[in-house]
Amino acid sequence: MKIHYYLGWFNNFLPESLGMLLQEDMTDRKSLAMISSNPSIYEDNGTTERSWLDQVGIMFDEYHLINYQVQKEDAQSKIQNASVIFLLGGDTINQNSFLKEYELVDFIKKSNAIVMGASAGAINMSAKWLCSKNLGYEVEMNSVYDGIGLDNFSVLSHFDLENNIARVQNELSLLSEEINIYASNKDCALRVKGDKIDVFGNVFLISHSKIQKLNETF
Repeated sequence: MKIHYYLGWFNNFLPESLGMLLQEDMTDRKSLAMISSNPSIYEDNGTTERSWLDQVGIMFDEYHLINYQVQKEDAQSKIQNASVIFLLGGDTINQNSFLKEYELVDFIKKSNAIVMGASAGAINMSAKWLCSKNLGYEVEMNSVYDGIGLDNFSVLSHFDLENNIARVQNELSLLSEEINIYASNKDCALRVKGDKIDVFGNVFLISHSKIQKLNETF
C-alpha cells in the first residue's frame, strides 16, 4: 500500500508522534532520493529536511541529491531504486519545471517508495495547485500548475493561514469547486495511506468554496 507524506515546514524538529509514524512506515532504508527545488543552486542540499529524519533515528545506507549535477537518466534510475523519495522545500515553480524537464513524474508515480514533500515539495506532489500573487508567488497572472498527482487533491503548504483564512478561501474558491484542497501552516502534515488520510497540526479542507478545520488524527 502506497504511503505519501505532505509536510509543511518544521523549524526545529519533527514532533514525536509524527516521527514515530515515519519510523513505523520507513522499514526499507536502503536509499533516500532527494529532489531539489533549486536544481541549479548546488549548495541547496536538503540538509534541513534530512536533519528531520536524522533526529528521529531514520538513517539510510545511501543518500542521493537530484539536481542539474545529475544526468537525467541517472536521476531516473535513482528514483526507481529509492526506498524513500523526498521532494525538498524551496521554489515550487522551479521544482515543477525540473520534474517535467527530467521526466521524473511517471517514475515517481510508479514507484513503490514512500514519497514525501516539504512545503514546495508537498505542493508539487498534489494533483494541481494555484500559482498566485496572493499566495506568495511573484507573478502577475494566476495560473494552475499540474503536479505529480499522487493523490487527487491540491495542497497549499507552509502558508500563514491563521492570519489569512478569508483571503486563502477566496483565492482558492474556484479551484476548490473542481478539486479538494488541503491547506496548512508550517508545523503540519498529511499522511495518505491507501484511502486513509491522517492529519497532524492545523490543517483546513477547502471544498466547493467552503472551508473547515480538520481534527487531528495522530
